[in-house]
Amino acid sequence: MKITLCARALLLVGSAGLASLAAPLAAQDGATTPAADEAQAADDSGVIYVTARRREERLIDVPLSVTALSGEDLVKQGVQDLTQIAQQVPNITLEVSRGTNTTLTAFIRGVGQQDPVAGFEAGVGLYVDDVYLNRPQAAVLDVYDVERIEVLRGPQGTLYGRNTIGGAIKYVTAPLPDETSVKVRGTYGSYDQADLIVTASTPVSDSLKIGASGARLSRGGFGENLTLGTENYNKDVWAARGTIELETGAVTARLSGDYVKDTSEARQGHRLIPSLATNQPVLSDVFDTRAGLSIVDQEVEAWGGALNIAVALSDTLTFKSITGYREDKSTTPIDFDSLAAVDLDVPAIYNNDQFSQELQLLYEGDRLSGVLGFYYLDANAFTAFDVALFTTLNGLTAQTLGNVNTETWSVFGDFTYNLTDTISVSAGGRYTNDQRTSRVLRTTFLGGFSNLFGGTGVAAAVTSNFNGEATFKDFNPRASISWQPNSNHNLYFTYSQGFKGGGFDPRGQTSACRNSRGGACTPQEVYDFMAFDPETVDSFELGWKASLLDNRLNISLAGFLGQYKNVQIPGSVGFDANGDGVNESFIGITSNAADADVNGIEFEGNALIGRDFAGDGSRFNLNWSLGIIDAKYNTFIDAFGRDVASQRVFQNTPDVTGHLGFNMGLPVSSGMLDFIGLASYRSEASQFEVPNPFLDQEGFVLVDASIVYTTDDGRYSIGLHGKNLFDKEYIVAGYNFVAGGTGGAPFVSTLGREGTLTGFYGDPRRVFLTAQVNF
Repeated sequence: MKITLCARALLLVGSAGLASLAAPLAAQDGATTPAADEAQAADDSGVIYVTARRREERLIDVPLSVTALSGEDLVKQGVQDLTQIAQQVPNITLEVSRGTNTTLTAFIRGVGQQDPVAGFEAGVGLYVDDVYLNRPQAAVLDVYDVERIEVLRGPQGTLYGRNTIGGAIKYVTAPLPDETSVKVRGTYGSYDQADLIVTASTPVSDSLKIGASGARLSRGGFGENLTLGTENYNKDVWAARGTIELETGAVTARLSGDYVKDTSEARQGHRLIPSLATNQPVLSDVFDTRAGLSIVDQEVEAWGGALNIAVALSDTLTFKSITGYREDKSTTPIDFDSLAAVDLDVPAIYNNDQFSQELQLLYEGDRLSGVLGFYYLDANAFTAFDVALFTTLNGLTAQTLGNVNTETWSVFGDFTYNLTDTISVSAGGRYTNDQRTSRVLRTTFLGGFSNLFGGTGVAAAVTSNFNGEATFKDFNPRASISWQPNSNHNLYFTYSQGFKGGGFDPRGQTSACRNSRGGACTPQEVYDFMAFDPETVDSFELGWKASLLDNRLNISLAGFLGQYKNVQIPGSVGFDANGDGVNESFIGITSNAADADVNGIEFEGNALIGRDFAGDGSRFNLNWSLGIIDAKYNTFIDAFGRDVASQRVFQNTPDVTGHLGFNMGLPVSSGMLDFIGLASYRSEASQFEVPNPFLDQEGFVLVDASIVYTTDDGRYSIGLHGKNLFDKEYIVAGYNFVAGGTGGAPFVSTLGREGTLTGFYGDPRRVFLTAQVNF
């Protein structure tokens, strides 16, 4: 019933917005641009500026789908990490990856990457102050000291390069204020949540400012590990940022650094079926687990820095340099079976580092504007994990070491020319040279875990020793045309292309390769078996952005067609190395097995329903988003050479996403009292390409609410926030190593004895109080 009511509400709001299409294109010049009320970064005149096209411009002028969420409004809503913004952006999925606390799984318009191991590239690019994060580890960013977050939907290959095939997310930290400032923000709430964030900055001279932030973020677990006696789904994070800003003459420079240490307990899964061998029942609390793997601690440590320099060469020409370095390391005990006994246990290590350099030359003339640039990235990703199947195979452990080096460079350009006062055309392109070098070493150990994880296992055989190198070259074009009859309307058509790099499956096993005759493979056949090619998306988007009724109604409407080619399909299967009928381990097999069409529409907007109705400054705003997507495989070739497209679906891609929110501000005493509400809806979604009735999540609604009081001088604020108020249980990730279970058929384990079918869940209902003091 709740889903039906929410869907009806979304449709009613959408109908009201669509009715505005009949309004004359006569809104007043100078009105602000379309975007959600809770989602903007604006100047004093209310005009919203973004840097989606690598140059600052009004959001309404950008001929692509962009949502901008201001840091101030995110704080008022009680948004605490990056994944929560997905509730108010259409056709996007942001989740904490299965078995982790800070690894990000991101999908936009059906395109993304679920597996976080080295060798697989992201489908959605994440940028912190214009520095690309090459790996998903430590990418579930906490939201503090943020100016805005921009979400760019659709391929962004021209301006943002490889691995933005689905879109890009830009996390922009707040600039330092001009005066000495100290800000203290505290949070206390459900599950003993206790957060403290302290921010301080000061000008050192007329041209130099320094600032720093420190954060302590902690929360008890939503559940308990009944085997180890530890908390499950808790949070234990220390974080810090530092910034130095210099502005002298024509030169502006910003040096920033950040550090995160996460020592939260391992997030383990909930079994969805009884154990097959020992018949242990399903636990009643979905946040509880029996996982017993503890050979390594759950720990994530990440740090990095960036240097952004801008030099105004003339009134029309600016040179920019963006230099970045990042490094992270983590250990994680992934207990697939979530049982005390070792049936399918995988301790893992991830180490990543990257250096990037980008140079830009920006031109801003009367009729022509644009950017030329060069980008370079040198990155290394190392993954190591043991797969232990002790109960069935007397202590047999399969170890995998994967090491991937990436060296990529590209040149790009994008320019807009105003043909007339109302018509402009844009064109751009990016050439990428992407070199990948990969080492995959698999070794069988007897007698326990390998020495890498402190075990006593003895190496018995090397089952795979692969070295591969490949260079991928690609050109990604972009073109658009815009008609702006006045400054409050933009009708546009855009073509863009995205490119996601190829590589080698880091979980692959060379001995699993079989040629067409069923015999051992040649070296070239082994190379082809381990490798996969890039994938691309060609996107066509028709959109309208408008500000109507003297800026009381702002809307953005877009329809898109996506042609998804050479789709990379990662897969994990049990592997029987010696032919005895028992799978000793799992291996990865990734192929370019599919092509698909991804089509849809997106509608965002906000409306000022009333103002000054309860005193000067009072207001009532509605904001909404609606995303509808039709993602279907045209071909999908399975491991047996059959086209099974009719039996496959897009993972993590609900057909319908939407939200309806409001913000009512009432002047109270010497401040403003904001009542904020948000209902978000996601229709049914599948965790994997093969639907599974146990793991797949039915459609659901999440309801959040906040009450925030802020003094007129902005010095004090206090807020009460509620998340998932109706305590909806919903699956966000899972593991599946069983067959059967439907139509009366019994479950059969495909790896281990007990059968692995486990789920990971989104946050339960939480209520917390926030308070902030600005000195």
